[in-house]
Amino acid sequence: MKIKNIPKLVYSIVICQLAGIIGAFFTSPSISTWYAALEKPSFNPPNWLFSPVWITLFILMGISLYLIWSQGTKTKYFKIAITFFGIQLALNILWSIIFFGLKSPFFAFIEIVILWIAILATIFKFSKISKTAAYLLIPYLLWVSFAAVLNFSIWVINL
Repeated sequence: MKIKNIPKLVYSIVICQLAGIIGAFFTSPSISTWYAALEKPSFNPPNWLFSPVWITLFILMGISLYLIWSQGTKTKYFKIAITFFGIQLALNILWSIIFFGLKSPFFAFIEIVILWIAILATIFKFSKISKTAAYLLIPYLLWVSFAAVLNFSIWVINL
């Protein structure tokens, strides 16, 4: 991957990291209180693992966004691909608001299924412009798949 426009790359990564920061605003206050009190499945990762994973995923998302943006805003599929990307990014933030802010694993599970579909659709749309950009979103889809199973398990265990 040849980087043609470093400011555009940085901007793309910052946009994605900002989504993580907004999500963390709702997540952080609940980690040591509400979330700590929940029963969790045996496969629940340690709390310290979530931040580095999400930082890495947001970097990959930013690089993916940069690759699409670098193809030019005039390409046939650009507008729809960026719209899907924006939707899934907003849904990513919304999940933190619902799960941690509203403390609702049930509604968060419904939302994460929608997020998963939006990520898959974004990968499909990105693949029309850049296969590399699409491939960079696969770890994100896999992590959200795991998060959905974890979310569902937490909801069921805590009924």
